[in-house]
Amino acid sequence: MSSFTTIIQVRFGHVDPAGIAYYPRIYDYIHEVYEELWDRHIGVRYDKLLLEERVGFPLVHAEVDFRAPLRFGDRPVVKVTCTRLGRSSIELRYVFRRDDEVLVDARMTTVCTDLRAMKSIPLRAEHRAKLEVLLEQPA
Repeated sequence: MSSFTTIIQVRFGHVDPAGIAYYPRIYDYIHEVYEELWDRHIGVRYDKLLLEERVGFPLVHAEVDFRAPLRFGDRPVVKVTCTRLGRSSIELRYVFRRDDEVLVDARMTTVCTDLRAMKSIPLRAEHRAKLEVLLEQPA
């Protein structure tokens, strides 16, 4: 199994008065990593999919375990793997780490959708092939 990794930065405007990233911001980080995955790993800019090809991947299910706070100045590494790949659905796992500490462990399910008809459509073969590389092996 391979994974996609990137680094995010917790900036001053991302934290609350307690100095930690306000929890809705974690969802923003996850989506930013999702867009980066499309661009750097799959090889398609996400905005091109949405605006030109009219193919979207709306979120249909989210599970997030907040294990430790992200603080102003943190630069956690985010590792993305695929936990399930359906006909049109993708479940991705996002693990945020600071050194050896897991800060966030999230699973997000999106569905490949024709934005004109607002109906699910099968994943394209070339996209599926790139996502299969990220599939976690059963334990």
